Amino acid sequence: MTNKTVQINIKDEAQELIKKHVKLGQVVILTLDDGSNKYSTLGGTCTIGADFQLIVTDQKDPEYPVVMENNAGLEMYTSDNELAFLTDGLLLNARNAVISLYDNSGVIDGAVAVREYTPHELTAEEMKNGKTC
Repeated sequence: MTNKTVQINIKDEAQELIKKHVKLGQVVILTLDDGSNKYSTLGGTCTIGADFQLIVTDQKDPEYPVVMENNAGLEMYTSDNELAFLTDGLLLNARNAVISLYDNSGVIDGAVAVREYTPHELTAEEMKNGKTC
């Protein structure tokens, strides 16, 4: 199996915001936040391919094998599922403490969250009243 690699440029202000959440040895995963994966907090057809998040975790996730080479020195990954919604020229920028994701087509997500992953089972209330659109 060959390892796929993509490039992402992370502007200084975005680096500062992300690194506030990342401890030594942790990895960052760029995931969709549309109900399609275990890291997602949202759901609904209106968010498919439009909402992204950066998940900070203590170890690599084999479901996210695509290495994201970056200028911030972060160990960063994503998956082909996410890449289906992105083109070349990936960029994370920040303005007024809000991170945005861009590619050559323009703004992909104007409010990318950074979350530390804490595994937990969904409660009945979360399943019933989860965030949807």
